Amino acid sequence: MIPVAEALAHLFALADPMGTETVPLRVAAGRVLAQDVQASRTQPPFHASSMDGYALRRAEVEPDAMFKVVGEAAAGHAFDGKVGPGQCVRIFTGAPVPDETDFVVIQEDVTRRGDLITLNRDMGNKDNIRPAGVDFKAGDSMTAPRRLGPSDVALLAAMNIAQVPVIRRPSVAIMATGDELVMPGETPGPDQIIASNTFGLAAQLEAEGADARLIPIARDTAASLKTAFQLAATADLIVTIGGASVGDHDLVAPVAEELGMQQSFYKVAMRPGKPLMAGRLNGTPMIGLPGNPVSALVCGTVFVTPVIRAMLGLGAHPAAQRQTTLAAALPANGPREHYMRATLNADGLRAFDQQDSSLLSILARADALLVRPPHDPARVAGERVSYLPL
Repeated sequence: MIPVAEALAHLFALADPMGTETVPLRVAAGRVLAQDVQASRTQPPFHASSMDGYALRRAEVEPDAMFKVVGEAAAGHAFDGKVGPGQCVRIFTGAPVPDETDFVVIQEDVTRRGDLITLNRDMGNKDNIRPAGVDFKAGDSMTAPRRLGPSDVALLAAMNIAQVPVIRRPSVAIMATGDELVMPGETPGPDQIIASNTFGLAAQLEAEGADARLIPIARDTAASLKTAFQLAATADLIVTIGGASVGDHDLVAPVAEELGMQQSFYKVAMRPGKPLMAGRLNGTPMIGLPGNPVSALVCGTVFVTPVIRAMLGLGAHPAAQRQTTLAAALPANGPREHYMRATLNADGLRAFDQQDSSLLSILARADALLVRPPHDPARVAGERVSYLPL
């Protein structure tokens, strides 16, 4: 068995970078920007009013001063005349400020009668003008790589970028194995269960930006497994679930080896998830996950999602751990790194009493994985511990 950190290093070595593609801005959210992009315009492109009020000269601003309103400026409709001494323009938020003016007095600070306004005695010094280019200027960059969130998409739109260069989504073929499995909606036999891992793992990887593809369940025969591997051959990453141990019915490793797999490692010193393997199958990265539902999804969190992020150009980094206070005492840990299902509340992080790797109901209630290092001593409530958020 190898440590978790060493297994991650092997996996990152397998993580082939994806190419790029261009997508419409409307579907760019959640994608990873592939290269720096530059604004094609300045925002705002003119001095703009930040308030509803009256545009005039700052030099003429004094209490009780009177001005004649000679026009109006609204968003999308500039005032095209001249503003002389003692004159002002009614202006609305977002409108271009007339060239001759450099101050907007807000409408609450004036009294208007017909075409005349009188300034109040108590006015602030703020000019209420957004300078041209205060947000960004033509040529300013949005730097890559970055996962594009809603505010990024809005900024790209304002920069007038309609087509966005992004990293191609890694295609991941997810292949469940085992005679005991049937698909959701089917009627299982007396010795069968519903396949759940593939659906949970697909959701997990798609949330990270992968394009997950479910391969039909491979039965516990060499012929069925070979067919499944053929169906998965066009993917950027192959993830198998189950059949990775050394029992008489665990055929994934020997069949993959027969098909040309070059193994990087087998077995990791962790709980749950010890029977993990990885390598290349005819050039394609392959990760073999354990079959127990919790083991598969914990390994997805610890290993597969960091690999997806690396393939997307977001760096080869382990899942980011956080620190918090332990809510209840824990006994000493054994020789393997332990990822305990836990819940985080006002008292701190509390591990569930039941940690069996088959209990999906416990995992569904958990919002964290409490990380115990190998040989971690007994812990008491109030100590600081590390965890992975779920």
